[in-house]
Amino acid sequence: MGEYLTNPADAQAAMKKVMEKAHHAVFFGGAGVSTASGIPDFRSPNGLYNQRGYKYPPEEMLSHSFYMTHREEFFDFYRHVMCVPSAKPNQCHRKLAELEQEGKLDCVITQNIDGLHQAAGSRHVIELHGSTHRNICQKCGAVYSEEWILDTEGVPKCPKCGGDVKPDVVLYEESLKEENLIGAVKAIQKADVLIIGGTSLVVYPAAGLVDYFQGDTLVVCNLEAGPRDSAAGLICACDIAKTFDF
Repeated sequence: MGEYLTNPADAQAAMKKVMEKAHHAVFFGGAGVSTASGIPDFRSPNGLYNQRGYKYPPEEMLSHSFYMTHREEFFDFYRHVMCVPSAKPNQCHRKLAELEQEGKLDCVITQNIDGLHQAAGSRHVIELHGSTHRNICQKCGAVYSEEWILDTEGVPKCPKCGGDVKPDVVLYEESLKEENLIGAVKAIQKADVLIIGGTSLVVYPAAGLVDYFQGDTLVVCNLEAGPRDSAAGLICACDIAKTFDF
């Protein structure tokens, strides 16, 4: 294990130093990147898995099977829990966009579905698990926004053809898109710096993408200990938004 920092100011200085030397950095992020923007993660006490008031456990409601058999309940959960229209990018999102513009960061690979990296200005974003900002008619392919979905009730139907509109979000029991996996592997293989941020790396196959890193510097930014800590040259165990405030 490399340098282990819990003080945000120290983490900030160390991250700045890493990024000054980087030429092809890649950021691999998870739910912890968005918690600073008010979006609940999955596994904390206030996370999606511990939300109350639903008859079914959240992991069941986020499955393809549930979507197929309980459309009304699925969309109620989707609108009220998965879509967070009030969320705004935080300092981590903004800094990553800035680093991309400076030519330091090649891309962001995210497990999040909130679109906040793009909202902050990042252009090369690989959304492994899709986005609530794309909702696609399964019949004619028309694409509808998160705002459109939130303005509908019950099971949304395409106004153009009457087809079912399904969120472009990868549900449990569904496969990740091959082009996203290939793009992520290529970016990680090319990277000289890989930053793992706000993810416990327990969801596969996404977590396995880290195995393709062959570069010099592995950085972990996460409050909790994780499986890649022993291989990291730098661990920032503090607020990720503060770590990227440089």
